[in-house]
Amino acid sequence: YYFWVKVIACQTCQYKMDLFKSRVFAKHAYPNKYPQSKSICPTCYAINNVLYNDTTTKCQQCDSLYNPQSGTVHGSKIICPSCHATFALIDAVRKREIPLEERMYAKVVLYQDGKKDFLPIDESDLKTYQRAEDMLPALWDYIPQIQIQSGYNTNQILNYNYRYWYQTFNTRQLVSLALLSAEITRIQKPELKEIFACLFSSILEFNNMFASFKGIGTGAVRPMFSHHILKPELTPLEANPWGTEKSSGSFSTFFESRILRALDYKNDPFELRLSQKKEKIAAEKIYKITKSLNTTIAADYQSFISGNSVYLSTGDSSHTDIADESVDLVITDPPFFDNVHYSQLADFFHVWLRNILDPQGLMTHITTRSPYEVQNTQIDTFIERLISVFTECHRVLKKDGLLVFTYHHSRNEGWIALYKAIRNAGFWITKTHPVKAEMSVAVPIQQSKEPINFDLIIVCRRTRPDILYPIHNDISPVLCLNEAKEATKALQQASMNVSLGDVKTILTGCLLSKLAEVDNLSRELLLLKSLEANLDILARNVISSNDSHTSNGTRQYVKTLWD
Repeated sequence: YYFWVKVIACQTCQYKMDLFKSRVFAKHAYPNKYPQSKSICPTCYAINNVLYNDTTTKCQQCDSLYNPQSGTVHGSKIICPSCHATFALIDAVRKREIPLEERMYAKVVLYQDGKKDFLPIDESDLKTYQRAEDMLPALWDYIPQIQIQSGYNTNQILNYNYRYWYQTFNTRQLVSLALLSAEITRIQKPELKEIFACLFSSILEFNNMFASFKGIGTGAVRPMFSHHILKPELTPLEANPWGTEKSSGSFSTFFESRILRALDYKNDPFELRLSQKKEKIAAEKIYKITKSLNTTIAADYQSFISGNSVYLSTGDSSHTDIADESVDLVITDPPFFDNVHYSQLADFFHVWLRNILDPQGLMTHITTRSPYEVQNTQIDTFIERLISVFTECHRVLKKDGLLVFTYHHSRNEGWIALYKAIRNAGFWITKTHPVKAEMSVAVPIQQSKEPINFDLIIVCRRTRPDILYPIHNDISPVLCLNEAKEATKALQQASMNVSLGDVKTILTGCLLSKLAEVDNLSRELLLLKSLEANLDILARNVISSNDSHTSNGTRQYVKTLWD
């Protein structure tokens, strides 16, 4: 693997500097337990052994003293080590027309005995990279030269002068990917070509100049979309695209861990059952209870009901050819209003796949974006399109069928929009379940002040279950508070970290499932909106209370807030 750093010229003295936030470039994923780390000397670029939290060290090669924690980047500002001028990075970028330059400064090598070592860049590395630059012109036909369209997410890199998707890779990555792409394009059997195109798609995320070094002692590569944004990486990691036994995110390793495992599952699918083994809970694979997936896939609903067991289609989910009241269960995952525009991010993959699967360029769509997609920054448009999809779900569901999906949002507008869509489509929320959705080490969780670890599984029915819920003009906020406390306590007893953001989600879920008792949409929305003004106070009450029951004083306080 090669370590790179972006470079910029000082806006005052033109000194070219590396954009390091810290000179410690490689440390263990658990540094408190394994403190040994690697640092790059700012004077001679030698690699020094340091502790991850050292604030001073002496270079083992040139004897200069430096602070490994200090780089040239301080938040959004850059401090020039030559003239000490301070300027904003984005201001300097805007004066350019192309992305920032990058340079290699270190590598991690794997020896035949399995040991790894961190070494500085030498002449052979520069010659190898030059070889890739010499090869590139002959391979351009296998590299998509599609411009990046403006959009909510894509503007994040357009602002840094990335104009084409190929600019997110360095020369050697482009050559490697072009060679792989060329071979996959030559596969004659369509099914095999699609399998390898899928595999190729997987390695794209790990082999670009937006990937970074995750740490020692773990999968080394933090992929481009570890956070669902397009943010340029100041210190990218160039991984090994073909891979070794020790590689992560590579073609050879993904072939075994993803493709072969998927094909095995297709032939002999299984379900997971939790079982207690000594003091640990383990997952046990249970075979022979699920039908084999080796089947002919129906292209339309009539073919499906004529005997095929799988029907796959793509298109507008508000218009399907499925018959009325024919479906037992709809499980879906609607977009989170304005948070992430997946179609804009997906174009990063789509431009390459289009090149491989359609080398003659007959596919008219150069983007996965659609004017009909539900995701929209305009809340009224988002609600309108979500209603149309949920209305179609309502049409195809049997009377006793369920609509089930996951959702969370940090802002009340997102919940209001979702609820309006559900109720206007004719559904009632009858139950919500908080479920762990994000890994604790996920980048969005690590970077959030109030991380949301849990999604709500939201269960909806076509008709209001009057047998379960007598109609009221109002509901008790104290019931919501107590239910949220019970749910929070249960999660904490299961050794799960429950943040304030999680409690807000749980509390909102409790209210959503109780609104079915009101049967008046205006009143339901009023109750939901009333939660917004007091959600922080109520959530803090839940998370700070060790008692699962609400005191009389709190009852009166909550009632006053609600009123």
